[in-house]
Amino acid sequence: MDRKLSSLTGRDNYFEDFVPGAVYEHARGKTVTEMDNVLITNLVMNTAEGHFNEDRMARGPLKHRIVFGGITAAMVIGLAMQDTGENALAELTMDGVRFKTPVFHGDTLYAYTEVLGVGDADRPDAGVVHFRHIGLNQDGRTVFEGERRVLMKRRSHWGDR
Repeated sequence: MDRKLSSLTGRDNYFEDFVPGAVYEHARGKTVTEMDNVLITNLVMNTAEGHFNEDRMARGPLKHRIVFGGITAAMVIGLAMQDTGENALAELTMDGVRFKTPVFHGDTLYAYTEVLGVGDADRPDAGVVHFRHIGLNQDGRTVFEGERRVLMKRRSHWGDR
């Protein structure tokens, strides 16, 4: 990331805490295991051999099975949740999803979030925050980018309850 990082307090982030242009580095990383890939890929019934057939993949340009993109997206967004989802009332949209670099078993993912915008909602107790989530692997290569709009609680209505 080439932007200056901002700070968040964690679980108590309300609509008012998100400022357009701010970029956050999330606290945790997650190493993707073979179990993560095979179990979740089977559960969602993705039968693509690239996730299961090591022999076939060894003969191709990538040399190893790859992690299903749905898992990559879920893990990156999951890593951002403590900061960007604890006070969410509704997930509104997910757009602009891009998988930039393959993820392999044993890769460790890290997440960053940029606030692209904030706006009013159709209700007084919440606002809409537009996030851009970025996932990097252990080598600093971007593996995922995606935008997410969230209906977020306002502190003025929900704080200190």
